[in-house]
Amino acid sequence: MQELNFPIQFEFKITTLSNDFTAHDANGQLIAYVRQKMFKFKEDIEVFSDTSKTAKNYSIKADKWIDFSTAYSFTDRMGKPLGKVARKGWASLWKANYDIIDQNEKPQYKIREENAWVKVLDGIFGQIPIVSMFTGYFFNPSYVVFNEKQEKVVRLKKDPSFFGRRFTVSRLISSDADDDHRIMLSLMMLVLLERRKG
Repeated sequence: MQELNFPIQFEFKITTLSNDFTAHDANGQLIAYVRQKMFKFKEDIEVFSDTSKTAKNYSIKADKWIDFSTAYSFTDRMGKPLGKVARKGWASLWKANYDIIDQNEKPQYKIREENAWVKVLDGIFGQIPIVSMFTGYFFNPSYVVFNEKQEKVVRLKKDPSFFGRRFTVSRLISSDADDDHRIMLSLMMLVLLERRKG
C-alpha cells in the first residue's frame, strides 16, 4: 500500500466463495485487494496491490488454530515481520478488543468496539424473517483505534448496506506512515473476524 489517503472504503464481494474485499482511498483509487484463503485450519490472508493478484504486498497469518487470544502476524512481500494484531481473549466476547503490536513486540495501539449493544441487537433482529433483511441498514458497529495517550486515531465503521458489505476507515488524528500500514492491516484482519460474527 502506498501513502494512505483517508477515508478508506472496504467493500466485500458477495458473488465469490472466498472471503475477500477491496480497499479504495478517498480518490476512489484501488489500494488493496484482500483475500482470505479457503479451507485453512488457521487464518491465512493475502493482501495484493490489485484484483489481478499479480503482486502480493502482505501476508497475515494466525499463530494458533482456534483460540480466544489468537494473534495475527503481518509480513511484507519479502517475509519481513511488520507486527501483529492480537485479540484480547475473553474481553472480546462482549466487546471487541484487540492490541496492535509493532515488529519489536511492543504494544502500540488498542482497538475497541464503540457500542457492543449494536452487535447484540443485530444478532437478535437478524433471526426474525423479513426483518433480518434490513438489519444491515440499522445496526452498524464501529471500532476505534486508540494510541498510548488514549487518543482516538482511526475509526472503522460499517456503512448501512445489505449483507454488511461496506466499511469506512476514517482518520481522526495523524500517525506515522509505518503505523498507518500496521493499523490498516489490523483493521483488515478485524473486519474479516468481526463480520463473521454479525
